[in-house]
Amino acid sequence: MTQIAQLTEAEIDERFRIVGARPVACLLAGFARENDAFSVHFRDGDEMFLSTLLAADAERGRLIFDCSGSQDTNRRFLASERSTFVGRPGGVLVQFHVGQASEILFGGSKAFIVPLPESVIRLQRREHFRIETPRVNPLEFFGRMPDGGLLRLLVHDISVGGIGADTTVQPVGIETGLVLPNCHFSLPGDVRDLFFSATVRHVRELSSRAGTRLWRIGLQFNDLPTGDQTRIQRYIAKVERERHELI
Repeated sequence: MTQIAQLTEAEIDERFRIVGARPVACLLAGFARENDAFSVHFRDGDEMFLSTLLAADAERGRLIFDCSGSQDTNRRFLASERSTFVGRPGGVLVQFHVGQASEILFGGSKAFIVPLPESVIRLQRREHFRIETPRVNPLEFFGRMPDGGLLRLLVHDISVGGIGADTTVQPVGIETGLVLPNCHFSLPGDVRDLFFSATVRHVRELSSRAGTRLWRIGLQFNDLPTGDQTRIQRYIAKVERERHELI
């Protein structure tokens, strides 16, 4: 098992535990949208398989996820009364426990269904607190490539240290370590853009269950002024407050 799976309940700080059907379902549904991989451990950790989440439903209290590619593994898993999911979405350790699974058809294919977990542990080990940005009217990032070409990306998440941005077009010329000297984007309600240079920290290709390809690009702010960092912190606090009010 992994580092997170070895922690005892007493060792886990409660600020890392998400509880409640709606917050848990919202978090897991996000992992499903991003096609994040999880390892599923069962039979007291003696067996495991890799899976992706397909749907999380707070109203019905259920979680649906992919089967293993092995029929024998699937049969043994269905007989197991408890299993543990462990993953690293976005590089952050995530763990949750579920009860016994049953088999259903989802999107025309076999899948597993379990009661929604009561809680999810997410060990936030980032230098800066990071949130996913709203999908409605998303933030738009603009940068200038070294060859002069314009780069336009939709922002997926943000912290005072950088952003994660998405594109459905294969990012030719974008690689880890590349410095983009002239970048900017605007925050909702702000009267002026934020200007900075950025360094590409990672480029990751994702694919949905429907086969849609997506590239996630991690960018680090290099020279963002302190005042602009404060503006980002205010924006993050505003988004978090609005989400908590909805929940």
